Amino acid sequence: MGSKTDPPDAMQGYIEGILKELGENPGRDGLQKTPDRVSKALRFFTQGYEQDPAGILTGALFEVDYDEMVLVRDIDFYSLCEHHMVPFFGRVHVAYIPNGKVVGLSKIPRTVEIFARRLQVQERLTMEIAQTLDAVLKPKGVGVVIEAKHLCMMMRGVQQQNSFAITSSLLGAFERDSKTRSEFMELIRHRKESFA
Repeated sequence: MGSKTDPPDAMQGYIEGILKELGENPGRDGLQKTPDRVSKALRFFTQGYEQDPAGILTGALFEVDYDEMVLVRDIDFYSLCEHHMVPFFGRVHVAYIPNGKVVGLSKIPRTVEIFARRLQVQERLTMEIAQTLDAVLKPKGVGVVIEAKHLCMMMRGVQQQNSFAITSSLLGAFERDSKTRSEFMELIRHRKESFA
């Protein structure tokens, strides 16, 4: 597939070629606009390459005298597996312990989305979120846990419909301090009806 700098019609040409390789007729009624639609969809699914997560976080830092855990749980995400370019999706749980600065809460899901909107593997996605928060906020610790279902496992290969993967990245106090780690894990495990 071409690079992200290709003009819009270049990707459409590649997709038309793929349709032909699959034995389809790109000129038939249902497929005439498919190259354009797929091109637009792929650019949307991978728009994270054009965004700077550190810049998003840096623009929303506030000095606050608060040193207890901040947790944003159940952040929905969708991403594309870099091995087969099929979706994987699930939830991200992010926590950090401030060290004089907090970030606007909406910027945490935004950071997740930026990294998810790239070709990914779940392990790297988990680490990138944690490492970026750690680098920008310089907190006492960061914890990220991702639970995801992978269509590459569900639709092909082992075809396991009910399996999901869990990955974690624990930095600073979350790695060193078993009490902090346990508190984080207990908070994300605790399921409760919405208060809204």
